[in-house]
Amino acid sequence: MNPHILVPVIGYLLGSIPFGYLLVKSTQGTDIRAVGSGNIGATNVFRKSRIGGLLTLILDGGKGYLAVWIAGALGADLTWQSIAAVSAIIGHIFTVWLGFKGGKGAAVGVGSFLAVSPLAAGTTFLVFILTAVLTRYISLASILGTATFPLWIQLQHEPAPILICAAIGAALIVAKHHENIRRLFAGTENKFNFGRR
Repeated sequence: MNPHILVPVIGYLLGSIPFGYLLVKSTQGTDIRAVGSGNIGATNVFRKSRIGGLLTLILDGGKGYLAVWIAGALGADLTWQSIAAVSAIIGHIFTVWLGFKGGKGAAVGVGSFLAVSPLAAGTTFLVFILTAVLTRYISLASILGTATFPLWIQLQHEPAPILICAAIGAALIVAKHHENIRRLFAGTENKFNFGRR
């Protein structure tokens, strides 16, 4: 059997691990989906616990990176590694463990493509940080960072399959932010509090 067939399966299953949900449930006995925005990602977890939010961010990014690393260890080329990255994003957004309802995929996207194109992913993360600091809208930072990611991939002259996977991943993440986009236009989106808790 061609081991590359396992790449999207492994990517999806790793991406499906709902770290935010598990961390809050195990430490506070609370279902994070019933708190704040109802999202299982780092931003919502951060509202409950600063440390938990940071751990969720690291673990979500890490599972994406690991999915791509495993693909490479199986001998997969950059095209298949990019497929692993997209699979991890899909797994996070549509996690099988929570009724196919998961997070928004931004952290997983950065982590997974960091293993494919580090400079492009790093530039995306820089756009995120600058936007978040200047506006305090995490959703806007995620949207702008993600939307510009395919541009950085193209400027790096990466092969077409990688650009296509980057565009698919970016489209999924931005689409998942549709409610945030609506609130941003309406002026009702909440700004993020970076203070301690």
